[in-house]
Amino acid sequence: MATAHGPCRFGQYAPYLRQVLDELGYSDVLVFSPTSGDGYGEITAGRPDLLISMWLAMVAGDLAQKFLFKTRPYETREGDSDENFTRAVKAFEDILARPDLSIKQRCKEMVAEVVRMRDRFRAIPARYEKGRPLIGLVGEIFCRLNTFSNDDIARRIERLGGECWISDIAEWVWYVNWYVADKITRKKGRWNLEYLKHRIKAHWQHRYEKALLDPVVDDLKGYEEPHNIREVLDASEPYLPPQGCIGEMVLSVGKSIYLHEKGADGIIDISPFTCMNGIICEAVYPSVSQAYDNLPIRIFYFDGVNTNIDRDLEIFLDLARAYQKRKTKPRVYPAYFE
Repeated sequence: MATAHGPCRFGQYAPYLRQVLDELGYSDVLVFSPTSGDGYGEITAGRPDLLISMWLAMVAGDLAQKFLFKTRPYETREGDSDENFTRAVKAFEDILARPDLSIKQRCKEMVAEVVRMRDRFRAIPARYEKGRPLIGLVGEIFCRLNTFSNDDIARRIERLGGECWISDIAEWVWYVNWYVADKITRKKGRWNLEYLKHRIKAHWQHRYEKALLDPVVDDLKGYEEPHNIREVLDASEPYLPPQGCIGEMVLSVGKSIYLHEKGADGIIDISPFTCMNGIICEAVYPSVSQAYDNLPIRIFYFDGVNTNIDRDLEIFLDLARAYQKRKTKPRVYPAYFE
């Protein structure tokens, strides 16, 4: 269970997990808690191959999720997209679990599986019609990605006629990379071994990411993630300067603006109850909305209490459709859309 410094509750997850395990009689279970302060370097100390495998897993998982969300709203046979997503994740897991593969072989196998996943999603019977409101999902990483924690909000949006673009996990890794590099240069400048090692690691991350993305460039036209995390951080700068505000709040605000530029029709911030990042973003979003054509932005807090979420989503989708008619940033669609 990873951790982070600062006032965010995230730093308490590992200690509470330790407490629960002890109370259940599992005191012999190790809780490993690497920190974002060093870019999670503890995870792979002495094992660069493990770092590469984890990165391949993260990028491939994000790709599988992106294909799921861009296909499922348009499928004509319910369940096809979910089935292909599950199949892709299992295939990626099987490759990553093989101890006999070198890093070069593992990357080659992962790229080949991305191609197979792409082809299976292409083969799903679907009616790609332009006009569905595109809703960006930002917010706290775990809550926005875990369907149980967020009441499967993406599927609810789809059933109400929308399509979702969810911020991926790799975004956080690139942000942590930027944070570590910024911390090093502030203390030591750029002419030192620590900074050089960091730059080399980032270089290889870009290369492996590009290898996995190359086969799906045409499929993801209009769905491109930022080429560099600086695009997100620069967008956030007027509201939450990244060198002064540290954490997901910077990414949520910056990514909301980025998604506006990609033609999104609304932004939903998904956060756990009383989340510090969510509260700060909620205070900033009115200014962001006003500066960007009154883009609809709404924060949803999840605390395990049953609420009429569909009612609130229906209202939000109505706002998104109204915005869609007057927005100034048109959406770019892949060639397979009608």
